[in-house]
Amino acid sequence: MQQNLLDFDAQALTGYFTEMGEKPFRARQLMRWIYKEGESNFSAMTDIAAALRDKLTQCACIAAPNVMREELSDDGTRKWLLDVGTGNAVEAVYIPEETRGTLCVSTQAGCALDCAFCSTGKQGFNRNLGVAEIIGQLWWANHQLGKDAPTSTSSGQAQGNWKISNVVLMGMGEPLLNFDNTVSALRLMLDDHAYGLSRRRVTVSTSGIVPAMDRLREECPVALAVSLHAPNDKLRDALVPINQKYPLKELLGACKRYLEKAPRDFITFEYVLLDGVNDSVQQAQELVRLVRDVPCKFNLIPFNPFPQTHFRCSKPEAIRRFRDVLMGADIVTTTRRTRGNDIAAACGQLAGLVQDKTKRTMQCPVVLHG
Repeated sequence: MQQNLLDFDAQALTGYFTEMGEKPFRARQLMRWIYKEGESNFSAMTDIAAALRDKLTQCACIAAPNVMREELSDDGTRKWLLDVGTGNAVEAVYIPEETRGTLCVSTQAGCALDCAFCSTGKQGFNRNLGVAEIIGQLWWANHQLGKDAPTSTSSGQAQGNWKISNVVLMGMGEPLLNFDNTVSALRLMLDDHAYGLSRRRVTVSTSGIVPAMDRLREECPVALAVSLHAPNDKLRDALVPINQKYPLKELLGACKRYLEKAPRDFITFEYVLLDGVNDSVQQAQELVRLVRDVPCKFNLIPFNPFPQTHFRCSKPEAIRRFRDVLMGADIVTTTRRTRGNDIAAACGQLAGLVQDKTKRTMQCPVVLHG
């Protein structure tokens, strides 16, 4: 069986070549071909010795997940459905903007956390993705965007700069429950011989796996986004069940510890606004008190509906009032503009195809008040 070299970060690839009796610098050469040139054909790697190219052709491969379907939104957002085997498929989303291009990457086939308002969680959970399946999403997107000529949206606006400048691990799954593979993929994103992205431009989103947040701080600190969604434990227990294991006091303590080594001097808190559930002025005021000791900014996310949910998006006026309370407390607050909603590529809508090993039954979440 051929070894997929996308499964190796720099250290592992160096070890692979050492076992083959090759010099360590071969790993750097190969990484530049794979990630900077997007090359998967060993015979095209002209500065690598012919004998080594022949050997690699026999024993190794460079294989990203196969793309089953691609969808293009009216706003230029692109979504790929990628086959990860055994009946599972995950989704990656590219969001072009005037000054940057962001790729949203998945780390698991499904998600075990079952957050009440998230389509991915309602599909159940099958397995963690391997390194090749995570970094392969970035490899494929770079390859595809590089070969496609820029086109225009229906409004005549250019679809961004067609370059991936930012990566967010906010797709399907909880990245910190797939810690080792996620960190290996992060190291490839940051490695100057691979993608060379800034730590400030790579973001891991977590629902609050406290021990793994501490490990990430020590092993590979990148920008951190925390899915908060509630101002108190009672409500968050219902919306984000992992809160029952790592309640808000522990979570916010981990956030403060993370900032000691983070590339940014703030934590981003993600907050999905649900009509009549977590969007009142009183709850905004409670939120201000909750985070007063944590340098942070808030990203307010209007809820994006999906089939079989009872939740509704907060009304524009409620969103404005909620935002004004936070900003009045000198907390930097943005309201995320919904992108890719017409192709179910917006936040919380990614579902893919998941063969559910958790045997979770599909249940509509109960609408909570207060």
